[in-house]
Amino acid sequence: MKWTTLLSTERLTLRKMELADAAMLFQIWSNPEVTKFMNIDHFTDQTEARDMIVLLNNLAEEHKAIRYSIIETESNDIIGSCGFNSLDLDHAKAEIGYDFHFDYWGKGYAPEAISCLIDNAFHHLKLHRLEAKVQPENINSAKVLKKLKFTFEGTLRESEKSKGKWIDLDLYSLLVSD
Repeated sequence: MKWTTLLSTERLTLRKMELADAAMLFQIWSNPEVTKFMNIDHFTDQTEARDMIVLLNNLAEEHKAIRYSIIETESNDIIGSCGFNSLDLDHAKAEIGYDFHFDYWGKGYAPEAISCLIDNAFHHLKLHRLEAKVQPENINSAKVLKKLKFTFEGTLRESEKSKGKWIDLDLYSLLVSD
């Protein structure tokens, strides 16, 4: 399997993360509002962003996951990241994840970027199913998924430990046939 390392939409370019992205991604991941519903604490040092990029790129080399930097085409600024958090080729499915710089919330970038991921998943990777796990309190993320026609399947009670406590996760899915 070969990853598509560059994807694009009307306003965005999704490019496989590079170490050179660390400074701009640190600006995003250091904001507690951005990481509030992520399974990481907000970063306090740019080396944490570099380490995360190395980890994610290693997972991509092993065909287990891939993360893209989301670049606003007009400004050439990195405004977030998205990708496949886990890839299960045996069952033709993947879990998606995404985050955006606080200044870009509510401007339609999330549905635009995720639509691009969906297209790549179903047409290039030939996946059958996409999943997204969202904390029930993350109303904005749930709205994005519903807008993109993901189906709410239920709540996974205390299914993960995040920041020292057990959390519920709402499971959403999208099938290639949807």
